[in-house]
Amino acid sequence: MNQIKRKIINDPVYGFITIDHPLIFNILAHPYYQRLRRIHQMAMAQLVYPGAVHTRLHHSLGAYHLMCNAVTELRAKGVEITEAESVAVKAAILLHDIGHGPYSHALEQVLVLGTHHEALSIRIMEEMNQGMDGALDLAIQIFTNKYPKPFLHQLISGQLDMDRMDYLSRDSFYSGVSEGVIGYDRILKMLVVHHGQLMVEEKGIYSVEKFLVARRQMYWQVYLHKTVLSAEKMLVKIIERVREIYQATDQALQTQTALDFFLGSFSGVMDHHALEQFCSLDDHDVMHAIKHWSKHPDRVLSLLCKRFLNRQLYKSRIQSEDFEPLFLKEKQDAAANKFGINPADAHYLCFTGEASNTMYQTLDERINILFKDGMVKDISKIDNALIQQNLSAPVKKFYICMLS
Repeated sequence: MNQIKRKIINDPVYGFITIDHPLIFNILAHPYYQRLRRIHQMAMAQLVYPGAVHTRLHHSLGAYHLMCNAVTELRAKGVEITEAESVAVKAAILLHDIGHGPYSHALEQVLVLGTHHEALSIRIMEEMNQGMDGALDLAIQIFTNKYPKPFLHQLISGQLDMDRMDYLSRDSFYSGVSEGVIGYDRILKMLVVHHGQLMVEEKGIYSVEKFLVARRQMYWQVYLHKTVLSAEKMLVKIIERVREIYQATDQALQTQTALDFFLGSFSGVMDHHALEQFCSLDDHDVMHAIKHWSKHPDRVLSLLCKRFLNRQLYKSRIQSEDFEPLFLKEKQDAAANKFGINPADAHYLCFTGEASNTMYQTLDERINILFKDGMVKDISKIDNALIQQNLSAPVKKFYICMLS
């Protein structure tokens, strides 16, 4: 009798994670998946929270572990999940972020113009599926919400999905920000399926509210922290400057990596060649490029690169009202004058923007609470809830970033 191959991975957040299916092993071993080791989960947050150096691979393994637990809980409550569906939904959550490029969200739609990471995830999954003789067919159906059991897709992508549950737990652990701690284990115990939809038992209301509050606090305290924001915007401005002055004949801009392709000859079509180029990119390529560009004769580019490498970032300010155009113009003129930059390029030294965060997106997905009497209510409509009217109201803030 063949012995089932089984391995355990020691994870600092959850303890032991078990790998026990050939398809999961094949995914983990794939070069496209291993690339996630070289992409930071929280981009430049490490410049503020030095411990936040975990990777997309850590996160995907954690989400996989939570998915294993969720499947076990739902089956124990009588929800029919076949072995094929179980493996497929676990494979799908492992691959849900496979389309992230260098520095994750910070450079999304900047390196590969106009392309969202979820669209790239699907393309990469399809490419991997061809090499695996269709073994990912069911996983792709579930991931794209084309499978007749919607709760399986909701476990991957929804208000209470395993993705969000892991990144909140993991990001708070590695950053040391306790406001992000959630009762993920209790929420998993409270999950239930009703009429094919993923819901939460009545007893789990307060755990879900804590989850939503923790998510909001993590966004403003960590993900949209003003220094994290300024570092990520500096990274974006560097890429924008390279793209503006890029010439294939300029050896000082060539990095000998796939960055050259996406900054130069990329047509916008993500064909097999472009996908291969994308899957060769990681954080190390970008950091190597920034070191190289710091010696470029272009004054704006070299200035931004040197400042970025030495953590001499934009000074940023966040407020509830938009900044006056006259105030912005004054700051741009002052920065251009101080650094000897052409006023036409002052927008690289000083600029404004807006950041927003919504605790609960009622439009794209609902968190339904199943009561003992069979009644179903959206969490934002529950009487005496901790948070009601403000639950789905977006909080918008305006920022200014400037070199000083």
